[in-house]
Amino acid sequence: MRLRSFAFASTFALVLATPGLALAEPSPAITGEAIRADIGFLADDLLEGRDAGTRGYDIAARYVAARFETLGLRQAVQDSWYQPVTLAVAQLDKDSSPAMTIGGRRFANGDDVAIAAFGREPKQSIEAQAVFVGYGLKSDREKINDYAGLDLKGKFAVALSGSPVGMPSEIGAHLAAEKSLAAQQAGAIGLITIPTTSYLNRTPWEKVRDRAQHPAVSWLDKEGQPYIRTPAIRGTGTVNGAAADALFAGSGKTVAAIRAQAEKEGARPRGFALKPAVRIDRASSVATAPSRNVLAVLPGSDPALSDEYVLLMAHLDHLGVRESAKGPDKVYNGAMDNASGVATMLAVAKAFIESGERPKRSILFAAVTAEEDGLLGSQYLARNPVLPAGGKLVGVVNLDMPILTYDFQDVIAFGADHSTLGPIVEKAAKAEGVSLSPDPLPAEGLFTRSDHYRFVQEGVPAVFLMTGFAGPGKEAFEHFLKTDYHQPSDQMSLPFHWEAAAKFAKVNYAIAREIADEPQAPLWYKGDFFGDAFAPDAHKAVKR
Repeated sequence: MRLRSFAFASTFALVLATPGLALAEPSPAITGEAIRADIGFLADDLLEGRDAGTRGYDIAARYVAARFETLGLRQAVQDSWYQPVTLAVAQLDKDSSPAMTIGGRRFANGDDVAIAAFGREPKQSIEAQAVFVGYGLKSDREKINDYAGLDLKGKFAVALSGSPVGMPSEIGAHLAAEKSLAAQQAGAIGLITIPTTSYLNRTPWEKVRDRAQHPAVSWLDKEGQPYIRTPAIRGTGTVNGAAADALFAGSGKTVAAIRAQAEKEGARPRGFALKPAVRIDRASSVATAPSRNVLAVLPGSDPALSDEYVLLMAHLDHLGVRESAKGPDKVYNGAMDNASGVATMLAVAKAFIESGERPKRSILFAAVTAEEDGLLGSQYLARNPVLPAGGKLVGVVNLDMPILTYDFQDVIAFGADHSTLGPIVEKAAKAEGVSLSPDPLPAEGLFTRSDHYRFVQEGVPAVFLMTGFAGPGKEAFEHFLKTDYHQPSDQMSLPFHWEAAAKFAKVNYAIAREIADEPQAPLWYKGDFFGDAFAPDAHKAVKR
């Protein structure tokens, strides 16, 4: 801990008390060495992979809290740097054998069915009729209702995975993620998924089965129950092979024919009632694990804007220690994913303090837990806000796994096309000599797959920032994804480009500063899918 940080903590307190006072340093210094030190600590073996709910994560959280305190930031939670998040970890009972029975034929878990644990009901035996619902999508805006004309009340919905070929990727990803909600609204009690051919080409059935054996993690709500957005959907599972064939017995349809139809551009198989009854039997045990989000505030300077908050966030957790890892190294250190994002956030916070000029809007800094378990820490923060009375969150910038192994020339802001955050990011990046590039992976729907999306679901414009694909960027990204993503090799031995790390932090400082100081808060664009879906009554901007 450097003496200079203590000096700035004291000086910053004086600045807060004296609005007209400014520090001498005209532009903040961000160095690769400082970022390297933060990543080096967070990705050390001593932290054992920072798995949420473990001692290693708690040490990482304490480190970030100490950095916030040293910088002179304020606590967002009264008398604490932490927002407690109690995780509920459900696992299948080892003494029982989960199964799905279809038309009297029992399919054991791990063969042609994949059934995961369910924390809200330790013992389950649910039987009902089933209805095939095509992709199981529903959107008034897009004029899609795969449930139209079908009676789902008290029944299982049976749906293809994903969304129709050719549907805009982000809309398709969102609607696919909302299938349980659509099924619940239709009156279903369960959702059974049939993976499409395209899905199985990307994710082999063996991997689908293996994932179902992993613990199902959620957070405890105020009633002490594992939180789930769709509590009426009690029975879930994925089927393939003979189990999928059994569902369609006597219907005159085959899984093969439906899958073949689904591979065609724009095809949407129609739904119909299925003949066999379905029963799901499973037993789960639930344990709890305390975790926490680490939060800090930099108060805004403008009395007219300081009640508006910009959130700069990064997930702090990674995958922990896994004995199943190939090779002698069992620690998943998560240097790039996402110690680099947290270190960037800390560098930006330090830059704000050292600039001597407080932003006009307030900034909330958040290192969140359990992203790897399903964006849980961010979901908890989004649904349990910590802002004071009258405070309003107006924009989110999420830092998740920037690839810092090359001197990037562009950045990607997933979500930039949906709100006025796009031009703000472009302007700020350009001032740092960096261009803004469009989404290079539209088919992946990445906008819906990281922590910022939990705030989008609450109606807040957001972007997710990564280094770009220009020059060596595409090759560097693909190499990391193929070789090091979610592997023990994601550690400090990677060929980090520390000057690029400093540049990425400088770009993000410029972006956060621009958002915080703009006269107008970020707005969704008029007619944008996500703005219409999650903030239908909000004032919108016309896209130029």
